[in-house]
Amino acid sequence: MSLENASFRGGVHMHDFKELTNDKPVVPGSRPTTVTIPLQQHIGVPCEALVGVGDVVKVGEKIGESKAFMSVPVHASVSGQVTAITEIATTAGTKCMAITIESDGNEEIGYVKPGKAPEDLSPEEIVALVKEAGIVGMGGAAFPTHIKLSPPADQPIDTVLVNGAECEPYLTADQMIMESEADKVIGGLLLAMKAVKAEKGFICIETNKPRAIEIMKQKVAAHSQLEVVTLKPRYPQGDEKRLIDAATKRVVPSGGLPMNIGVVVINAYTAHSIYEAVHAGKPLIERIVTVTGHGVKNPINVMSKVGVSLRYLLEEAQGLQGTPGKVIIGGPMMGATQFSIDAPVSKATGGMLVLTKEEAKPPKMEACIKCGKCVDACPVFLQPLYIARSVDNDLMDNARELHAMDCIECGSCSYICPAKRPLVELIKLGKQELRKKSQRV
Repeated sequence: MSLENASFRGGVHMHDFKELTNDKPVVPGSRPTTVTIPLQQHIGVPCEALVGVGDVVKVGEKIGESKAFMSVPVHASVSGQVTAITEIATTAGTKCMAITIESDGNEEIGYVKPGKAPEDLSPEEIVALVKEAGIVGMGGAAFPTHIKLSPPADQPIDTVLVNGAECEPYLTADQMIMESEADKVIGGLLLAMKAVKAEKGFICIETNKPRAIEIMKQKVAAHSQLEVVTLKPRYPQGDEKRLIDAATKRVVPSGGLPMNIGVVVINAYTAHSIYEAVHAGKPLIERIVTVTGHGVKNPINVMSKVGVSLRYLLEEAQGLQGTPGKVIIGGPMMGATQFSIDAPVSKATGGMLVLTKEEAKPPKMEACIKCGKCVDACPVFLQPLYIARSVDNDLMDNARELHAMDCIECGSCSYICPAKRPLVELIKLGKQELRKKSQRV
């Protein structure tokens, strides 16, 4: 099996606009005066506050936790005093409780290095440290990482993939962490492999990141159990099931999980965070964010504290250039459009994209000509035009029969459609209605 220029069937190739930031080194963010830490930055049960208004906290101190398995704690990203615990709107468009901390500027550390050396830790101890550090999938999904590293006994894992594809246009945070902290990414992969008892590890990178590939190939030469897989730049290469297909030629069954075929996938930045948690006890309290787009004056990769506002990020990029048309958290394909720039950065915030008015202008929609381009582009082998038509005509049972729930909402169909039909938007609506329908039954 070739590990060079691997890919998957379907998807689309597009200009990636990564030239705006892919040669810009990471810059440290200026010290924030306040941060607002959401108590839910993960898929699962929200945390409850462990502190009250007036309490003084240190950097990395645990300030929110839930006893539920599908949850991870949250930590203070600055030292200072808790000034409020209120409900806020998040960048995901939901609401949750959040803790506001006024920084004292001292940056006093509140976490401690684990008592054991990493090589002496058992798989269970590694998983416990990962959970305690509040680590989630940092590619956008925010799935609790300790759950991925805790497969059932009847689901043996033989391979761990590091997802360094970063296929969304504009974003370069994962590229930067692979280039600047390669040893930690590799170290995190090795720890993840130990946690799930896997014998093989792949670091998967698209070929539009040649420097990251070169660095990683040099580094993995010392590890016989690791290999670098180069991928053709193709969206949505970073979807974990597409990545597994490209790198291993294994297929995750419909409705199944990667662990069903012996694979675990972690984001490159997640691997880095695992290393920092196990080696230094450092919780997930900061991350690189790409602030980019033709609507900002100085696109940058900035090391940002969790809890700073989007407004703060814009200031780090020297502000807006002209009148913005749209502000998106994430990339243009699967990111979330923002109605306010006062929402806080979370653990899964990899990018902030500002489009100009012209770029954000909705295209003129025309009648479907049944060209089939959406079918060719769909990486899940669906028929987007028929699913969308079923939803548009309120034929929800028909949409279900056409496997609407298998859609990964990548947007390839809408992107490629010459008639500019809102295919993925309709399919998303259909999935929401199908979920509501199943809950009523």
